[in-house]
Amino acid sequence: MINRAILVGRLTRDPDLRYTSSGAAVATFTIAVNRQFTNQQGEREADFINCVIWRKAAENFANFTHKGSLIGVEGRIQTRSYENQQGNRVYVTEVIVDSFSLLESRSQSERQQSNSNSQSSSPSQGTKSNSGDNPFGSMMNSNNSSSSNTNTNDADPFASNGQQIDISDDDLPF
Repeated sequence: MINRAILVGRLTRDPDLRYTSSGAAVATFTIAVNRQFTNQQGEREADFINCVIWRKAAENFANFTHKGSLIGVEGRIQTRSYENQQGNRVYVTEVIVDSFSLLESRSQSERQQSNSNSQSSSPSQGTKSNSGDNPFGSMMNSNNSSSSNTNTNDADPFASNGQQIDISDDDLPF
C-alpha cells in the first residue's frame, strides 16, 4: 500500500512550534495550494491543507519559514479523531511531513512577505497565482541538519535576457 503526499504552496501563517511534555518539538502549519483551474469568475481557488512536522525538522521549519513562504513538503496523509468538550466526535485529516524544501531564496521570501503585508490592507483580495514564482531555489531537507542557506543569488542563471543562446549540437546529450 502507498500513502505519499507531495505538496507545493505557500504558508498561510507562521508555523506554530510547540513542545510535548517529553520535549519533542512539533510544528503545525497550513499550506495554500492553488487549484489547476479557475472558477466562473476567472479566479484561481486554493485548498488549505493542514500539516504537522516533528522533532528537529519542526525546529528547522519554524526557523526558516514564515507566512507566505513558498515551500514543498513530502509526507503521508493521516486521519485521527477525538471527542471535543461538547462530546462531539471530531475527525481530522492532515499531512505528517517527512521532509520539506524551501523553494525560494530568503530575499524572495522576504519580498513576498512585504508584498503580502502591503496587500493585506486592500479591501478586495482573492487568491492569486503568481506564475513568475521560481520553484527551484535553496533546498532544505528535514534530514539535513545544516542550518545555513548558501544560495543568496537572486539572478536566474538560465535567463537569456532576451539574447539568443548559442548551443552547438555537440553540447546536447542526445
